[in-house]
Amino acid sequence: MMDKVKSSIWIDVSIATVWRTVTEEQLLTQWYAPDSTWEIPKLEAGEEIIFSIMPNEHNQLSEKLPMVLTIKNVTPNREFSFYLGIEETLIAIRLEEEQNGTTVTFNTSGYEASLANLKALVEGNKTL
Repeated sequence: MMDKVKSSIWIDVSIATVWRTVTEEQLLTQWYAPDSTWEIPKLEAGEEIIFSIMPNEHNQLSEKLPMVLTIKNVTPNREFSFYLGIEETLIAIRLEEEQNGTTVTFNTSGYEASLANLKALVEGNKTL
């Protein structure tokens, strides 16, 4: 069985700061897919999230596309994961303390741009 390729980055801030940035609606909007909106009524396993992708130069959308995600796991300062659609695609964001900072890893590849945005956001704004 092949190891899945992951996307990962090290960020020079505390794990608690990164956790807030990967689980709070207003902060997710700023880095995950910029300008797309998140509605997370309850940060608990089994709860639903509404993730709305906004039209931009990176996609071919003409209007916003709301998607329902279902939270799989919420382990503070460790893992935030959710299903896209009906449990077919799992997106997991895992955090690990390393070298006085935090390593953030997505369970799949393709998140390099989002992770670069995340790093810029939290390292550039120490007040988060």
